[in-house]
Amino acid sequence: MTPQVIVLNGGSSSGKSGIVRCLQAVLPDPWLALGTDTFVEAMPAAMRASDDGIEFAPDGQVVVGPEFRTLEAAWIEGVAAMARAGARVIVDEVFLGGAYSQQRWLKALDGLPVLWVGVRCEAAVAAGREVARGDRTIGMAASQAESVHRDVTYDLEVDTTHTESMECARAVAAHIG
Repeated sequence: MTPQVIVLNGGSSSGKSGIVRCLQAVLPDPWLALGTDTFVEAMPAAMRASDDGIEFAPDGQVVVGPEFRTLEAAWIEGVAAMARAGARVIVDEVFLGGAYSQQRWLKALDGLPVLWVGVRCEAAVAAGREVARGDRTIGMAASQAESVHRDVTYDLEVDTTHTESMECARAVAAHIG
């Protein structure tokens, strides 16, 4: 069955966004790109530095509060609703809770054909990208490189450590019917 949703999970600066842009270019049909960054940017600014929202600690750790979780649950259900309404959706995610995070998406996407893709990148390489980007808290990439994949099940994994986004996107596209 042809996927309606592609979920890319990987740590910060692992290369997910580049793969998403390349997927949109190589897939024959239009796909919406929605990601955790989109969700965080849509939140009120006050929630981006509060105990109830999301906090980015100086060491790169990300702490989420109860209001964040409430809004995130609604956002996940909204993404699933778009897919059920006929949109093809690529989700750019960071499973901070590993398998627990995937379970929330599995529940929301139940009944939809989904391609689960792990985006890996060596911590040192991701950390270098993080510094070059200049828009991330230093330490996030290294702290997330492995933890976001803990006990997560994938249909396909790609590694951007030495592989360009387009090559990774083509590998993902090869799994689309």
